[in-house]
Amino acid sequence: MRKTPLAGVAVLALSLLLTACSGTDDTSPSASPTSSSTMQSPEASARAGTFSGLNDKTVAGSVEVTDTEVTLSGFSSDEGPDLHVYLTNGTDEAAVAAGAEIDKVAFDQASQSFALDGTDATGYDTVVIHCDKAKAVFGAAALH
Repeated sequence: MRKTPLAGVAVLALSLLLTACSGTDDTSPSASPTSSSTMQSPEASARAGTFSGLNDKTVAGSVEVTDTEVTLSGFSSDEGPDLHVYLTNGTDEAAVAAGAEIDKVAFDQASQSFALDGTDATGYDTVVIHCDKAKAVFGAAALH
């Protein structure tokens, strides 16, 4: 049985997928993510967390999630051509697939806000930064 060539092919394929989110790509967001009003109703509950990098990627900053929006502050991430912010219940690919995609995220913009537009954030406990192109989690913040 020849396992060595197949293992090499598998490692190469995984490497190419992860590299796809590390390079520069012209499909990165050209405009700033849309901001929603900073006015919130008094009954809006807020949960917050601090990002940590995952899978050998760097993600930093904090996130606040209210009933109406997700706000990133002091945010930075390794560069990726297809980064998105998700509300999830965990940090693996299954959690991302079952979660709610919020919007594209700019890896180099410290302050970003995203309207939830009808998404109920109360059912989620984690905010994930995910490269959709390579199906790779870059980082996450547990909400408290």
